[in-house]
Amino acid sequence: MAEITASLVKELRERTGAGMMECKKALVESNGDIDAAAEALRKSGLAKADKKAGRVAAEGRVAVAQAGGNAVLVEVNSETDFVANDANFKGFVDAVAAAALASSAADIDALKDAKLASGESVEEARATAVQKLGENIQLRRLAWVKSNDNVGAYVHTNGKIGVLVQLAGGSAELASGIAMHVAAMNPPYNKAADVPADFVAKEKEIELAKMSEKDKAKPAEILEKIISGKINKIVNEVTLYGQPYVLNSDQTVEQAVKAAGADVVGFQRLVVGEGIEKVVEDYAAEVAKAMQV
Repeated sequence: MAEITASLVKELRERTGAGMMECKKALVESNGDIDAAAEALRKSGLAKADKKAGRVAAEGRVAVAQAGGNAVLVEVNSETDFVANDANFKGFVDAVAAAALASSAADIDALKDAKLASGESVEEARATAVQKLGENIQLRRLAWVKSNDNVGAYVHTNGKIGVLVQLAGGSAELASGIAMHVAAMNPPYNKAADVPADFVAKEKEIELAKMSEKDKAKPAEILEKIISGKINKIVNEVTLYGQPYVLNSDQTVEQAVKAAGADVVGFQRLVVGEGIEKVVEDYAAEVAKAMQV
């Protein structure tokens, strides 16, 4: 008889969404043939997720769970925004975030094995959600802050953007305000020191190319001052500290933070579906093609 390894069971679980024991049993009965095992699970009604697993899931929601300085964001994807706004899906995502916090899951694989308040695993609940909602549902990623600092957590009302901010000093209220700022303004970097040198060099090259021949003929020290001013403005635009604070545009974020005797240690921002190539359906073209057959 073929050896039923843990990795084989894991692969079948990810493919079908069935429970671990069901996967192991199906593999034993199929003598290790994963295709036959998947088919058997589908026939038994335990793996409706199998036929949906290959479909693109680029919608969904972000949820947060927090306890003091420990906070976690989770992204769970669905195929459509319709399901993402379904009350059952929202409840599932919130439950996954709570399970992530309670289990301290370090990655998605660990999160799948975490237990919900109901006692079932996150992966088992996911498979149930697939069967109930009829779409491919995937746990995509999670982001943690574990500290003794103030942690600001913010999820936008549409559930599409989630942010965690770690703030040394200051207050929980300030940390939350900065989290809202990061959600709205999406700064690529925290402080000027975090901006890569090659980015600055490239921007200098671009600004110099844009200058008129008259300006380029100015003395080197004046030319450098002009270029430096333009680069400083660009750096401010791409850094959290350099941006005008959305809750008080008379201050930059840096000024607001320093006035509170605080320092932003870092932040994390998740946007649902970012980096996933979505499938754009052209129904008119499909109909036209069908009419030609």
